[in-house]
Amino acid sequence: MTADSAFTNLTHHFLIAMPSLEDVHFSKSVVYLCEHSQRGALGLIINKPSDMSMQGLFEKVDLPLHREDLLHTPVFKGGPVHTERGFVLHEAFSVDQTPEQPDVASPEESVYASTMTIPGGLEMTTSKDVLEALSTGAGPKRVLITLGYAAWGEGQLESELAENSWLTVTADTSLIFDTPVEQRYERAMALLGLQSWMLSSEAGHA
Repeated sequence: MTADSAFTNLTHHFLIAMPSLEDVHFSKSVVYLCEHSQRGALGLIINKPSDMSMQGLFEKVDLPLHREDLLHTPVFKGGPVHTERGFVLHEAFSVDQTPEQPDVASPEESVYASTMTIPGGLEMTTSKDVLEALSTGAGPKRVLITLGYAAWGEGQLESELAENSWLTVTADTSLIFDTPVEQRYERAMALLGLQSWMLSSEAGHA
């Protein structure tokens, strides 16, 4: 099929909602695409915090949280699909994360039971073992947890891109883990040299 050759894989890219996109879930959103193929796409919204903190989430699953750096970090609304399930986006374990123990990688910090490896150095884990690792004070150093995810069926994302609902840019992991939540949308735009006011449509549907 000629469409095959035209397919652009946007795994490890940001989808940035155009200002004209008014969907209740995706307005002003930045979505990190964990997986994209001709069968569809899966991503996590990284700039819509929920009312729950990580401490609250761990209490719900009956685990302590011995990571002071994560206690008050929000859990994010990752998308409208499976909003009762947790999705943990994190850096893939490397010995660089524990320079004081350069030759040691504990079992909790290596491979989790249900993990999607994403080109670009990140992983997305859905199994509870990553929470158990974080609970003990171990686990991945940089982490973002969402409830729910965003999904597109075959051809759906491509149609939305053709309708100019989204901008796309290669993901910058520092935006996911280090940038204040309220700045992520504009920072993502800035990766393209844009600001949202530049894109406000003159011909709206008012």
